[in-house]
Amino acid sequence: MRTRLASLAALLLTLVVLTAGTGQAQAAGYRYWSYWDLAGDAWTYATQGPASAHPGDGAVEGFRFAVSADSQDATKPRSAPSFEAVCGSTPTKDNTKRVALVIDFGTPQDAARGETPPAPRTACAQVAPDATTADALAAVAKPLRYNSAALLCAINGYPRAGCGEQVGDTAPAPKPAAKDNAGGGPSASLLTGAAAVVALAGAAIWQSRRRRRGN
Repeated sequence: MRTRLASLAALLLTLVVLTAGTGQAQAAGYRYWSYWDLAGDAWTYATQGPASAHPGDGAVEGFRFAVSADSQDATKPRSAPSFEAVCGSTPTKDNTKRVALVIDFGTPQDAARGETPPAPRTACAQVAPDATTADALAAVAKPLRYNSAALLCAINGYPRAGCGEQVGDTAPAPKPAAKDNAGGGPSASLLTGAAAVVALAGAAIWQSRRRRRGN
């Protein structure tokens, strides 16, 4: 009987510790510039990269810097101005097209340590008829930075470093109770629960031994 109770106590303690570890698991995210097309008044994630896209005259293209898990989770630009609002004051010219660009540098929470995101901005790029979105962006938002795989890493020089790097948990963590998790380990409440399991198991073993002696 004592052996069985001791085994049960060990099993319960293991489950408590495993539960504590599970609560600290982190979801992967990536810090990068996402690329968007404005259709009507709604942003849609672009199906090709800016170096391959050839927007027509009157298009509105958007870029947003944020931490996202993938294209389904990507954060959209926070404003969706019309083409007229961005390019209305730019007169047309022969053999050119106008492309409205919305550049959202994200929030301080999106930024890497030591970086401060500039305020969002818009610009009207007047470029050749066969220009890509990347060409339009280069016309109004230099310096741009790309990596060896042609991934857009920086617009207007932001961010200064990094390119699509993986970061930690993308969702806010639940606020711990006072003095819990001070050292990054299991919370005090979980450890208290584990101690209670062990104490109850010990009491059961002691009671079992008294009964055996009484018999």
